[in-house]
Amino acid sequence: MKLKYVIFIILLIIIADQALKIYIKTNYHFGDSTTILPWFRLHFIENPGMAWGWKFGNETGKIILTLFRLAAVIFGTWYLGRIVKQHYHRGFIVCASLIYAGALGNLIDSMFYGMIFDKGYVYVPELARYQEYTGIASLSTNGYSSFLHGCVVDMLYFPIFNATLPNWFPFWGGEQFEFFSPIFNIADASISVGVITLLLFQKRFFRKKKPEETYATMETSVDISDKVQVQ
Repeated sequence: MKLKYVIFIILLIIIADQALKIYIKTNYHFGDSTTILPWFRLHFIENPGMAWGWKFGNETGKIILTLFRLAAVIFGTWYLGRIVKQHYHRGFIVCASLIYAGALGNLIDSMFYGMIFDKGYVYVPELARYQEYTGIASLSTNGYSSFLHGCVVDMLYFPIFNATLPNWFPFWGGEQFEFFSPIFNIADASISVGVITLLLFQKRFFRKKKPEETYATMETSVDISDKVQVQ
């Protein structure tokens, strides 16, 4: 697979991811929701932590996570070039590209969104938690935070069905259950698709090629391969 196709995949995901994030960020109030289909909504939240809305402690944890993402992207840049140069399986390269693009998409939010938007989800030390904000954010040179302190924008929400768990169900009996509850973004989806596909098809991606068999003829004692026709 050629490097130009890898770059195309990555740019396609980054552009789609950032375009949707900027649109949501500059048109929705925090917590606003739009129903597209009964089982699909655009629901705007911001996430200071990991993919799928998971959090990683306070501001210190967030900085550590952002730096880890940055290191992963730097390593990923080198690794993608290596596997393309060494002609790895096309499917493996595509999966690696999806994971890389997703990591880079969320890294852009963490690194720069605090500097380019005037409103955002910020950590308040006095409350020991992140604080929501009112109004609609806009692009601005007066950011709501600083470099590495931006929050990731999430909006894709698929509440496919809701149900109440039966009382006999262990631990959560009688509680409301929703599938699928996480709110995520295109970058998160790209990472997940890449990882899941890699796990499902790893045997195919890493299948070793059988060495070409050779045989010795009694008449000549010359090695000939399967591709050579004996006269």
